[in-house]
Amino acid sequence: MRAHIVALSVSVFALLALVAVYAYGRFGRRLQGPASAALQPQDGETELDRLAQPFLGENPGLNGISLVSDNMAAFALRAISARRAGRSLDLQYYYWKNDLTGRMLIREVLAAADRGVKVRLLLDDINAGLHDRMCLSLDGHANIEVRLFNPSRARTDRLKRGLEMMMRPFRATRRMHNKQWIADGRVVIAGGRNIGDAYFDADELSNFRDLDVWMLGPVADEAATVFDRYWNSSVVVPIGSLRTPRAHYLPAFRTKLEKIAQTPGGRHYLAHAGKAIPDGALLPDGAVLHWTSAAMLVSDPPEKAFLQKRNNWVMRELMPALTSAQHGVRVISPYFIPGAQGIAEITRLVERHVKVEVLTNSLAATDVAAVHGAYANYRKALLRGGAVLFELKATHEPGDPQRMSLFGSRGASLHTKAFTVDGKTGFVGSMNFDPRSASLNTEMGVLFTHPALVREVEAIFDAETSPDNSFRLSLDGGRLRWHDRQGDEARVLRREPEAGFWRRLIAGVIGVLPIESQL
Repeated sequence: MRAHIVALSVSVFALLALVAVYAYGRFGRRLQGPASAALQPQDGETELDRLAQPFLGENPGLNGISLVSDNMAAFALRAISARRAGRSLDLQYYYWKNDLTGRMLIREVLAAADRGVKVRLLLDDINAGLHDRMCLSLDGHANIEVRLFNPSRARTDRLKRGLEMMMRPFRATRRMHNKQWIADGRVVIAGGRNIGDAYFDADELSNFRDLDVWMLGPVADEAATVFDRYWNSSVVVPIGSLRTPRAHYLPAFRTKLEKIAQTPGGRHYLAHAGKAIPDGALLPDGAVLHWTSAAMLVSDPPEKAFLQKRNNWVMRELMPALTSAQHGVRVISPYFIPGAQGIAEITRLVERHVKVEVLTNSLAATDVAAVHGAYANYRKALLRGGAVLFELKATHEPGDPQRMSLFGSRGASLHTKAFTVDGKTGFVGSMNFDPRSASLNTEMGVLFTHPALVREVEAIFDAETSPDNSFRLSLDGGRLRWHDRQGDEARVLRREPEAGFWRRLIAGVIGVLPIESQL
């Protein structure tokens, strides 16, 4: 009897889930917004056009790429590109925090829209849901349209939202993890950063170590094509189709933004943006722009969210570069879950005398302790396979005092997603080396070949893996050891460094649960 009840319950739940998915699909098609396309650049039309033209004229057909490792510079580049835009801003992000730096960048976007700039803002819904007021306020502007990727129909009720996600659990876990900022179809900023305080050194507790690339040239056309494909996808819905537009939200939102702009934090970031990039310049003083014909924007299609295939389009492009290594591979990934296939590939590389080095977060540094629990299951296999493994410390000692947060935080968490191969080829993007990036999230990034640019990425790897900033792992009689330096003394630690009881408990429990594919 009990077995029949269980079977009936499972059948009813499955039927409800199928009905929910079907209804959601019809709902999505019915509310899909009209198609639109990126506005094409016109020589000399906008300030960004005019500033870019000398560079493009001297380097026809090439892509200019500058590495953006400094968090404050990352904020300034976005803010100033919005100030100088005269045609369009196409902005695609996993999330955009409604915090200090998030609001200061929204203020820049609003100012651009007031000048007539057409703004398309595309956000993943997982972090936008239940926080629609900011998006609805922006959508009330005549020159701004906001759309959401794979949105929930429940916008204001947490219980209904939870029930909807339960009814379509597989589809609901498919998220848009892409990050790109396109100004006037000329300048592109892409990489690992979302929009929020932790990405721009404004968080009081811990700030991310992250990496973007600033780009100019034909790659901007590739970025626009990717954006349009997402914007016009059937899995993307205008926020105005999900909730009744509230035009009266915008004036109050503007007032709030201006008040925040007058706070010490607001004044600090706005003043820094103005000083960081001089008038008549595209980049901060000292920034290096590398030119190459070998740069390619790689991206998953939005169809990855349709549950049609468990396919990783980005990794399909990247694997040939990784497996072709002859001398060395260096990987930076905040969440690193290689799986059995990844362990096998790394072992094969090492057997060919390729040095494989990996930098990820320590348990104390990670912002997702659950992911660390799954990663921890592979540490011994990685070390036995010959990989060199580093874990970033939670307390960071940056060499440049300007890297310190406005609020004095010395906490650090790795968020960079990058790799280099043989000192010649590199990648910077949004993709982690874990099952979620491989099968559930959509991802993007830039694959390039340019030794000088790769050296900059490797310089970051060298700095982050120094004994002051990271632990190097080893095996001693089958047991893990963590090596670092304290002052002038070398140390060997025998347990997860700097991590408290609850973090160790969460990671330990997750490590034995069969949920790796969702992490």
